[in-house]
Order: sequence, then structure tokens, then C-alpha cells
Amino acid sequence: MRRRERHGRGLRGPLAAPNPFTGAPVPLRQHTRGAEFFTACVRASVARTARSCPRSLVGIDVGFEEVPGNLDGWQSARVPLAAAVPAGPGRNGQVVLFRRPLEHRATSRSELRRLVHRALLEQLSALTGIPVDELDPSAGDPDDED
Repeated sequence: MRRRERHGRGLRGPLAAPNPFTGAPVPLRQHTRGAEFFTACVRASVARTARSCPRSLVGIDVGFEEVPGNLDGWQSARVPLAAAVPAGPGRNGQVVLFRRPLEHRATSRSELRRLVHRALLEQLSALTGIPVDELDPSAGDPDDED
């Protein structure tokens, strides 16, 4: 019997009949949600960049925030997807990806993966001066799924 989900509380009943041989319900694969999936995308992107150009991440901290904190300094009316903060005395350079704006622009999970990777590469390129195609030579491929 299949019941619909109401008000975000999860499924109300069993999704599938029990296995006739064991009597136990069939286990279903759980998709990661929200911040968990975004964190996995950022980790995969950093690992991919570290494999292709390890020197680009030396002295750079990569992280993410939900939304940009202070938009007063931005000249345009557009919300930024990421920011690069140069290294200063006693601190590393930083790349900050903004989760909500990136998720808002992506129409699918695979597009979110590509968008996160592209934003990371662009910010690393701005900080280090290394061209994007040197950071990840396969970044320009339309079907680079990781």
C-alpha cells in the first residue's frame, strides 16, 4: 500500500510489500538531502581538484556558508555564488561557496555538482592565478560527471 507524504512528516505507511521469502520490508536507498548533498559535492570537487592540480590548494581553506553575509559591498544586484578571500598575515586564503544561491540556480543534482565544481575552480583561479583549464583540464567537458 502506498500513501502520500503530507506536511513533510515522512511516509505514513509502508512503501512496498514485505519480501515474501524473509518477511522483512525491502530496504530502500536513502538520498542525501540539502546540506549533506552539498557537502558531498564540495568534498568531491576539492578532491577532484587536488588530484588534477595539488599545488592550487596549498595555503587555501575551502568552505561554504548558507548565504552571503554582507551584500553591501557588491556593486551589482546579483547575489554571488562564491567568494575568494586573499591570504593575509597569519591566515590562509579562503574560498567560500554559498549553498543556497548555488542550489537555487541548479535544476538537478548533476547540475549542482557541475556548478559547485565550476565555482570552486573560478575562485581558486582568481586566488592563485592558475588558469581554470590547468586546475582541471576536464572542466570544460559537457559530460564531466565526476
